[in-house]
Amino acid sequence: MTSSWLRAILDNAFLRVVFQPLNLPALLTWLAVGLSLRFDNRADDAWQWLAMAGFGLAFLIGDFVPRNQRALTALLLATEAICALALTWLAPRGGTTPALLVILSAQLAMIYPARITLVAMLLIDLGLFLVLRASGHNAALIVVLIFAGFQAFSSLIAHYARRAEEARDQLSRVNADLLATRALLADSARDAERLRVARELHDVAGHKLTAMTLNLRALAADPDYAKRPEIAIAQRLSGELLGDIRNVVQALRDTRGLDLGVALRALAAPMPRPRLELSIADDVHLTDPAIAETILRLVQEALTNSARHADAERVRVAIGRDGARLRISVEDDGQVRGTLHEGNGLAGMRERVTAAGGTLALHTTARGALRIEAELPA
Repeated sequence: MTSSWLRAILDNAFLRVVFQPLNLPALLTWLAVGLSLRFDNRADDAWQWLAMAGFGLAFLIGDFVPRNQRALTALLLATEAICALALTWLAPRGGTTPALLVILSAQLAMIYPARITLVAMLLIDLGLFLVLRASGHNAALIVVLIFAGFQAFSSLIAHYARRAEEARDQLSRVNADLLATRALLADSARDAERLRVARELHDVAGHKLTAMTLNLRALAADPDYAKRPEIAIAQRLSGELLGDIRNVVQALRDTRGLDLGVALRALAAPMPRPRLELSIADDVHLTDPAIAETILRLVQEALTNSARHADAERVRVAIGRDGARLRISVEDDGQVRGTLHEGNGLAGMRERVTAAGGTLALHTTARGALRIEAELPA
């Protein structure tokens, strides 16, 4: 009973953000700084609590802002820095308010490269030093150096956590890529083996049975053997056997094609977002591994693009057939930021489709989502 109650709480999106491994220590630090303000001789100053609330609100909002909204992310981080420095100005004797900048340094390291983080924290620490000096603090430099050490420690932890997360995601994508390719190769090898067996049956067994049938027909035409029942039975059995072999050969040649569904689902499985919604028409039977590989890479790039740039939750992929052409449409439920332009990923997608004898078109829907339409030889 208790475990189900706890699970229900953690299923809440807001609480999942709060209880992230790197967020919980930050919120505990923010809470500790707030409690320490009660011991300041100006604890009733409303501006202090306004600065505390501003920092906490900007911190929490930042966790719900997509990473591709860089301007809003930078604005929230700047708000945190201003609130932390303002709080230091309002409560210079509190001693704990610069700890908020330790939280900020970890956030910067999780979002920006190390060089940008270093420059930003140097500027913020310079501001901290000036605020402490202006407020009459006797050991402003010592305070800045102490908290700069904490900032460096938190930044390094966040930096390596970010690197580990990126490496894990990259490994998951590579593993999914290998699983999808293996599924296509297994299907291709299976079909190749079926065709080989069909050719062997047709060329060897079929040829010999045909020769035997002709010989039996010649014997049946001989008056000395024409009335013997064994000849008639042998003719009938050889004809039936030849027909059975032809049916088997035809069945072996009528392959069901490569299983695109298994490969595409294996490709999308490691990605927590966006979720793949796949629809493949019943008349789609791919036998060319090169075309299947092209579709696989097209969907892979679409999933990556939707996750990175559109903040999509779902990607709908529909594959159908129109005569001798395959039609592939991919549409997410996100929103393209700014003007649609082809980066390296989309340009590579177009080149791959064109090389396979197909065409590719990119559109934005009325609600701003990206729609990819491709045609390939069936």
